[in-house]
Amino acid sequence: MPVTDTLLRLAENPDFWAGESCVTSDDEPAELRTTFPVTGGYALVLDIDLKTGERTLGLRIPASSEPVQLGYALLGEPAPAALRWWELDLCGRVIAWGDPTLPHPGLVVALLSPFAPATAEDDEPEIAAMREAAYRSLRREVPPAAPSGPEQAPLPLFTTDDWWPAPPVPSPQVLDEASIAELTRPERAVRDVRAGSRFPREDLADLVRRAAALLRAVPSQQWYAETRPIARHILDSGDLRPVPELLGALTEAGCDHPTVLDALSEPLVPAEACWMVETLAGAEPGTLLRHRL
Repeated sequence: MPVTDTLLRLAENPDFWAGESCVTSDDEPAELRTTFPVTGGYALVLDIDLKTGERTLGLRIPASSEPVQLGYALLGEPAPAALRWWELDLCGRVIAWGDPTLPHPGLVVALLSPFAPATAEDDEPEIAAMREAAYRSLRREVPPAAPSGPEQAPLPLFTTDDWWPAPPVPSPQVLDEASIAELTRPERAVRDVRAGSRFPREDLADLVRRAAALLRAVPSQQWYAETRPIARHILDSGDLRPVPELLGALTEAGCDHPTVLDALSEPLVPAEACWMVETLAGAEPGTLLRHRL
């Protein structure tokens, strides 16, 4: 599992997403590295300085232990355009396919999407929908509220909530809607680092080719081929209501892939269901999501 307990704990802290320092004592680590294996020995690597807020995105290539830098961002500055959005979306799908603990859109998109801002060629509503879904997917465990009432029945005059107010219950959602709107707001000034002489264009292109080939092969495999007509029907209609039928057909055919089953199960997350239907139907990424938007 590439995500450490430290990152999972930080992901439940709104200050972390606001870019503020999350180091509260000298005993805590000042730097955090998270590696997201994609395919073919390639991985996206995110280094975070928890004191300064600086974040560095790298690409680890096969047979190499240290990543090649794609771009870095200082606190308060927009991240550079190190990835195109479609590249991040593709990697997010393949990461989720290989690791059911990292559904897409989810933590990967939430962490890395600042490095993949929309360009003039992108569909901004589609990107906004995926990013919003990623930030809304962040959840934390909320303990049950402690009893706040009297130990024994009070006099009638003292039974109202004014006398026995219930303690506030924190929301399981890490970010409120205002915070999500701020995080998904398009950046006006973006640094494009891809023209630099040290940018690993060929390695990134190889990763993209391998990731795309992996997903293209899915519809012809085993039970996915048997259920492809249902996925195509959902894709053509843009209606997600037949998703339970697709899920049932996959289960009956013997599919036990947790990423596939989770993406199509209730409670349904439309953005997550869309990419899975697109994959099973052999469609271009974004086709169903754009249809629904």
